[in-house]
Amino acid sequence: MKRVAVIYGGWSSEREVSLSSGGQMAKAARAAGYDVVEIDAGRDLAAQLSEAEPDVVLNGLHGPWGEDGCVQGLLEVMGLPYSHSGVLASALAMDKLKSKAVYREAGLPIAADKRVTRVEAAASHPLKPPYVVKPVAEGSSFGVLIVREGANSPPQELLGSSWHYGDNLMAEEFIPGRELTVGVLGDRALAVTEITTLRDYYDFDAKYQAGGSQHVIPANLPAHVTEAAMDAALRAHQALGCRGATRSDFRYDDKRDRLVILETNTQPGMTPTSLVPEQAAFVGMSFEALVAWMIEDASCQR
Repeated sequence: MKRVAVIYGGWSSEREVSLSSGGQMAKAARAAGYDVVEIDAGRDLAAQLSEAEPDVVLNGLHGPWGEDGCVQGLLEVMGLPYSHSGVLASALAMDKLKSKAVYREAGLPIAADKRVTRVEAAASHPLKPPYVVKPVAEGSSFGVLIVREGANSPPQELLGSSWHYGDNLMAEEFIPGRELTVGVLGDRALAVTEITTLRDYYDFDAKYQAGGSQHVIPANLPAHVTEAAMDAALRAHQALGCRGATRSDFRYDDKRDRLVILETNTQPGMTPTSLVPEQAAFVGMSFEALVAWMIEDASCQR
Protein backbone atom coordinates (compact mmCIF):
# COMPACT_ATOMS: atom_id res chain seq x y z
CA MET A 1 0.00 0.00 0.00
CA LYS A 2 1.40 3.39 -1.01
CA ARG A 3 2.10 5.68 1.97
CA VAL A 4 1.01 9.26 1.30
CA ALA A 5 2.02 12.27 3.39
CA VAL A 6 -0.54 15.07 3.06
CA ILE A 7 1.20 18.32 3.96
CA TYR A 8 -0.97 21.30 4.81
CA GLY A 9 -1.32 24.27 7.16
CA GLY A 10 2.02 26.04 7.23
CA TRP A 11 2.28 29.68 8.22
CA SER A 12 1.25 31.72 5.18
CA SER A 13 -1.79 34.00 5.08
CA GLU A 14 -3.65 31.07 3.48
CA ARG A 15 -3.12 28.67 6.40
CA GLU A 16 -6.82 28.17 7.17
CA VAL A 17 -7.66 27.40 3.55
CA SER A 18 -4.74 24.98 3.41
CA LEU A 19 -5.94 23.15 6.53
CA SER A 20 -9.33 22.68 4.89
CA SER A 21 -7.85 21.59 1.54
CA GLY A 22 -5.44 19.16 3.16
CA GLY A 23 -8.07 17.66 5.44
CA GLN A 24 -10.39 17.03 2.50
CA MET A 25 -7.61 15.46 0.44
CA ALA A 26 -6.47 13.23 3.31
CA LYS A 27 -10.01 11.96 3.80
CA ALA A 28 -10.38 11.22 0.09
CA ALA A 29 -6.97 9.52 -0.11
CA ARG A 30 -7.91 7.17 2.73
CA ALA A 31 -11.20 6.38 1.02
CA ALA A 32 -9.22 5.57 -2.14
CA GLY A 33 -7.19 2.98 -0.22
CA TYR A 34 -3.93 4.81 0.53
CA ASP A 35 -2.03 4.74 3.83
CA VAL A 36 -2.23 8.41 4.81
CA VAL A 37 -0.27 10.46 7.33
CA GLU A 38 -1.26 14.11 7.84
CA ILE A 39 1.42 16.71 8.51
CA ASP A 40 0.81 20.29 9.61
CA ALA A 41 3.91 21.67 7.94
CA GLY A 42 6.36 23.48 10.16
CA ARG A 43 9.81 24.87 9.51
CA ASP A 44 11.09 21.44 10.50
CA LEU A 45 9.19 19.86 7.61
CA ALA A 46 12.24 17.85 6.52
CA ALA A 47 12.32 16.16 9.91
CA GLN A 48 8.54 15.67 9.86
CA LEU A 49 8.76 13.96 6.48
CA SER A 50 11.76 11.84 7.46
CA GLU A 51 9.81 10.55 10.43
CA ALA A 52 6.70 9.85 8.32
CA GLU A 53 8.68 7.96 5.61
CA PRO A 54 6.13 8.52 2.80
CA ASP A 55 6.31 7.16 -0.71
CA VAL A 56 4.54 10.25 -2.07
CA VAL A 57 3.76 13.76 -0.82
CA LEU A 58 0.35 15.24 -1.57
CA ASN A 59 0.89 18.99 -1.33
CA GLY A 60 -2.06 20.81 0.21
CA LEU A 61 -0.15 23.98 1.07
CA HIS A 62 -1.24 27.37 -0.26
CA GLY A 63 0.48 30.73 -0.49
CA PRO A 64 4.12 31.78 -0.06
CA TRP A 65 6.56 29.00 0.82
CA GLY A 66 4.04 26.25 0.03
CA GLU A 67 3.40 26.99 -3.64
CA ASP A 68 6.21 29.30 -4.74
CA GLY A 69 8.90 26.69 -5.33
CA CYS A 70 10.32 26.60 -1.80
CA VAL A 71 8.74 23.41 -0.45
CA GLN A 72 9.03 21.91 -3.92
CA GLY A 73 12.81 22.43 -3.72
CA LEU A 74 12.92 20.71 -0.34
CA LEU A 75 11.01 17.73 -1.70
CA GLU A 76 13.37 17.55 -4.68
CA VAL A 77 16.39 17.49 -2.36
CA MET A 78 14.75 14.74 -0.29
CA GLY A 79 13.93 12.77 -3.44
CA LEU A 80 10.24 12.54 -2.59
CA PRO A 81 7.70 12.46 -5.46
CA TYR A 82 5.13 15.21 -4.90
CA SER A 83 1.90 16.39 -6.45
CA HIS A 84 1.36 19.53 -8.53
CA SER A 85 4.02 21.63 -10.25
CA GLY A 86 7.77 21.62 -9.82
CA VAL A 87 10.17 24.27 -8.55
CA LEU A 88 10.44 26.61 -11.54
CA ALA A 89 6.81 26.45 -12.63
CA SER A 90 5.64 27.06 -9.06
CA ALA A 91 7.95 30.06 -8.65
CA LEU A 92 6.98 31.57 -12.01
CA ALA A 93 3.24 31.17 -11.47
CA MET A 94 3.38 32.65 -7.96
CA ASP A 95 5.07 35.82 -9.24
CA LYS A 96 2.34 37.68 -11.14
CA LEU A 97 4.74 39.81 -13.15
CA LYS A 98 7.01 36.94 -14.16
CA SER A 99 4.06 34.74 -15.11
CA LYS A 100 2.66 37.56 -17.23
CA ALA A 101 6.01 37.81 -19.01
CA VAL A 102 5.66 34.11 -19.86
CA TYR A 103 2.06 34.67 -21.01
CA ARG A 104 3.18 37.54 -23.20
CA GLU A 105 5.89 35.42 -24.81
CA ALA A 106 3.33 32.65 -25.41
CA GLY A 107 0.97 35.07 -27.15
CA LEU A 108 -1.74 34.90 -24.46
CA PRO A 109 -4.08 37.89 -23.96
CA ILE A 110 -3.08 39.96 -20.92
CA ALA A 111 -3.98 43.30 -19.33
CA ALA A 112 -1.54 46.22 -19.21
CA ASP A 113 0.52 46.28 -16.02
CA LYS A 114 3.31 48.08 -14.19
CA ARG A 115 5.64 47.05 -11.37
CA VAL A 116 5.49 49.49 -8.43
CA THR A 117 6.42 49.67 -4.78
CA ARG A 118 3.66 50.31 -2.29
CA VAL A 119 5.13 53.74 -1.51
CA GLU A 120 5.03 54.65 -5.21
CA ALA A 121 1.50 53.31 -5.61
CA ALA A 122 0.29 55.33 -2.63
CA ALA A 123 2.01 58.52 -3.83
CA SER A 124 0.49 58.76 -7.31
CA HIS A 125 -1.65 56.74 -9.69
CA PRO A 126 0.66 54.26 -11.47
CA LEU A 127 -1.99 53.78 -14.17
CA LYS A 128 -5.01 55.75 -15.25
CA PRO A 129 -8.03 54.66 -13.16
CA PRO A 130 -9.69 52.25 -13.12
CA TYR A 131 -6.91 49.85 -12.20
CA VAL A 132 -6.12 47.13 -9.69
CA VAL A 133 -3.22 46.98 -7.25
CA LYS A 134 -2.02 43.49 -6.25
CA PRO A 135 0.89 42.06 -4.25
CA VAL A 136 3.26 40.38 -6.69
CA ALA A 137 3.33 37.07 -4.81
CA GLU A 138 0.18 36.45 -2.77
CA GLY A 139 -2.83 34.24 -3.39
CA SER A 140 -6.55 34.13 -2.55
CA SER A 141 -6.92 37.83 -3.49
CA PHE A 142 -5.08 38.95 -0.33
CA GLY A 143 -4.08 42.61 -0.61
CA VAL A 144 -6.00 43.29 -3.83
CA LEU A 145 -7.28 46.86 -4.12
CA ILE A 146 -9.49 48.24 -6.90
CA VAL A 147 -9.06 51.93 -7.74
CA ARG A 148 -12.26 53.05 -9.41
CA GLU A 149 -12.65 55.44 -12.30
CA GLY A 150 -12.65 59.03 -11.07
CA ALA A 151 -10.69 58.23 -7.89
CA ASN A 152 -9.09 61.44 -6.65
CA SER A 153 -6.17 59.78 -4.89
CA PRO A 154 -4.27 56.52 -5.03
CA PRO A 155 -4.97 53.88 -2.32
CA GLN A 156 -3.69 55.09 1.04
CA GLU A 157 -4.44 51.69 2.61
CA LEU A 158 -1.05 50.65 1.25
CA LEU A 159 0.66 52.72 3.93
CA GLY A 160 -1.54 51.59 6.82
CA SER A 161 -0.43 49.41 9.70
CA SER A 162 -2.78 46.64 8.56
CA TRP A 163 -0.85 46.10 5.31
CA HIS A 164 1.05 42.80 5.56
CA TYR A 165 1.61 41.90 1.93
CA GLY A 166 5.05 43.29 1.19
CA ASP A 167 6.43 46.23 -0.76
CA ASN A 168 6.47 44.78 -4.27
CA LEU A 169 3.20 45.32 -6.12
CA MET A 170 1.70 45.16 -9.57
CA ALA A 171 -0.69 47.78 -10.89
CA GLU A 172 -2.89 46.27 -13.57
CA GLU A 173 -5.50 47.62 -15.94
CA PHE A 174 -8.99 46.88 -14.60
CA ILE A 175 -10.93 44.66 -16.99
CA PRO A 176 -14.70 45.01 -16.53
CA GLY A 177 -17.03 42.12 -17.13
CA ARG A 178 -17.24 38.50 -16.06
CA GLU A 179 -15.01 36.35 -13.86
CA LEU A 180 -14.08 33.02 -15.46
CA THR A 181 -11.84 30.15 -14.43
CA VAL A 182 -10.57 26.98 -16.11
CA GLY A 183 -9.03 23.95 -14.44
CA VAL A 184 -6.37 21.83 -16.12
CA LEU A 185 -5.37 18.27 -15.25
CA GLY A 186 -2.19 17.22 -16.99
CA ASP A 187 -2.83 17.86 -20.66
CA ARG A 188 -6.59 18.41 -20.43
CA ALA A 189 -8.59 21.58 -19.82
CA LEU A 190 -11.71 20.63 -17.87
CA ALA A 191 -14.40 23.29 -18.24
CA VAL A 192 -15.14 27.00 -17.94
CA THR A 193 -16.83 28.19 -14.75
CA GLU A 194 -18.28 31.67 -14.34
CA ILE A 195 -18.03 33.06 -10.82
CA THR A 196 -20.60 35.57 -9.66
CA THR A 197 -20.63 37.39 -6.33
CA LEU A 198 -22.52 40.25 -4.73
CA ARG A 199 -19.24 41.54 -3.27
CA ASP A 200 -17.14 44.19 -5.03
CA TYR A 201 -14.96 41.47 -6.54
CA TYR A 202 -14.03 37.81 -6.06
CA ASP A 203 -12.13 38.34 -2.79
CA PHE A 204 -11.16 35.90 -0.02
CA ASP A 205 -14.62 35.86 1.58
CA ALA A 206 -16.32 35.37 -1.78
CA LYS A 207 -13.98 32.44 -2.48
CA TYR A 208 -14.23 30.58 0.79
CA GLN A 209 -17.34 31.57 2.75
CA ALA A 210 -20.50 29.56 2.16
CA GLY A 211 -22.74 31.62 -0.12
CA GLY A 212 -19.95 34.08 -0.91
CA SER A 213 -20.13 33.28 -4.60
CA GLN A 214 -22.00 31.23 -7.14
CA HIS A 215 -20.31 28.97 -9.65
CA VAL A 216 -22.02 28.52 -13.02
CA ILE A 217 -20.69 25.45 -14.81
CA PRO A 218 -20.52 25.35 -17.72
CA ALA A 219 -20.42 29.12 -18.08
CA ASN A 220 -23.09 30.52 -20.40
CA LEU A 221 -20.73 31.94 -23.00
CA PRO A 222 -20.46 32.15 -26.78
CA ALA A 223 -18.76 29.00 -28.06
CA HIS A 224 -15.70 30.91 -29.26
CA VAL A 225 -15.10 32.36 -25.77
CA THR A 226 -15.39 28.95 -24.10
CA GLU A 227 -12.93 27.53 -26.61
CA ALA A 228 -10.53 30.46 -26.22
CA ALA A 229 -10.53 30.25 -22.40
CA MET A 230 -9.92 26.50 -22.35
CA ASP A 231 -7.16 26.84 -24.94
CA ALA A 232 -5.51 29.71 -23.06
CA ALA A 233 -5.61 27.82 -19.74
CA LEU A 234 -3.89 24.80 -21.27
CA ARG A 235 -1.33 26.97 -23.06
CA ALA A 236 -0.58 28.86 -19.84
CA HIS A 237 -0.14 25.56 -17.98
CA GLN A 238 2.29 24.37 -20.64
CA ALA A 239 4.16 27.67 -21.08
CA LEU A 240 4.86 27.90 -17.34
CA GLY A 241 6.00 24.27 -17.32
CA CYS A 242 3.28 23.14 -14.92
CA ARG A 243 2.26 19.59 -14.17
CA GLY A 244 -0.63 18.02 -12.27
CA ALA A 245 -3.57 20.29 -11.54
CA THR A 246 -3.71 24.03 -12.17
CA ARG A 247 -6.43 26.64 -12.46
CA SER A 248 -6.21 29.77 -14.58
CA ASP A 249 -8.39 32.81 -13.93
CA PHE A 250 -9.74 35.17 -16.57
CA ARG A 251 -11.81 38.29 -17.05
CA TYR A 252 -14.15 38.51 -20.02
CA ASP A 253 -15.40 41.92 -21.13
CA ASP A 254 -18.49 40.86 -23.06
CA LYS A 255 -19.15 44.38 -24.31
CA ARG A 256 -15.83 44.38 -26.16
CA ASP A 257 -15.54 40.60 -26.58
CA ARG A 258 -12.18 40.75 -24.82
CA LEU A 259 -10.80 37.79 -22.83
CA VAL A 260 -7.77 38.33 -20.57
CA ILE A 261 -5.84 35.82 -18.47
CA LEU A 262 -5.03 37.07 -14.97
CA GLU A 263 -3.03 34.30 -13.29
CA THR A 264 -2.42 30.57 -13.00
CA ASN A 265 -2.75 28.87 -9.62
CA THR A 266 -0.48 25.82 -9.28
CA GLN A 267 -2.07 24.74 -5.97
CA PRO A 268 -5.80 25.15 -6.63
CA GLY A 269 -8.04 24.91 -3.59
CA MET A 270 -9.49 21.54 -2.66
CA THR A 271 -12.17 22.71 -0.24
CA PRO A 272 -15.91 21.96 -0.49
CA THR A 273 -16.42 25.24 -2.40
CA SER A 274 -13.37 24.90 -4.63
CA LEU A 275 -13.52 25.18 -8.39
CA VAL A 276 -11.28 22.40 -9.71
CA PRO A 277 -13.14 19.64 -7.81
CA GLU A 278 -16.40 21.03 -9.20
CA GLN A 279 -15.03 20.98 -12.74
CA ALA A 280 -13.64 17.48 -12.28
CA ALA A 281 -17.07 16.31 -11.12
CA PHE A 282 -18.62 18.02 -14.15
CA VAL A 283 -16.50 15.87 -16.48
CA GLY A 284 -17.24 12.71 -14.49
CA MET A 285 -14.35 12.50 -12.00
CA SER A 286 -15.29 12.15 -8.33
CA PHE A 287 -13.33 13.97 -5.63
CA GLU A 288 -11.83 10.68 -4.50
CA ALA A 289 -10.76 9.87 -8.06
CA LEU A 290 -9.28 13.37 -8.47
CA VAL A 291 -7.15 13.00 -5.35
CA ALA A 292 -6.03 9.52 -6.44
CA TRP A 293 -5.07 10.98 -9.84
CA MET A 294 -2.95 13.65 -8.11
CA ILE A 295 -1.18 11.01 -6.02
CA GLU A 296 -0.42 8.79 -9.00
CA ASP A 297 0.71 11.82 -11.04
CA ALA A 298 3.27 12.83 -8.38
CA SER A 299 6.91 13.00 -9.44
CA CYS A 300 10.27 14.63 -8.79
CA GLN A 301 13.49 15.14 -10.77
CA ARG A 302 15.70 12.65 -8.90
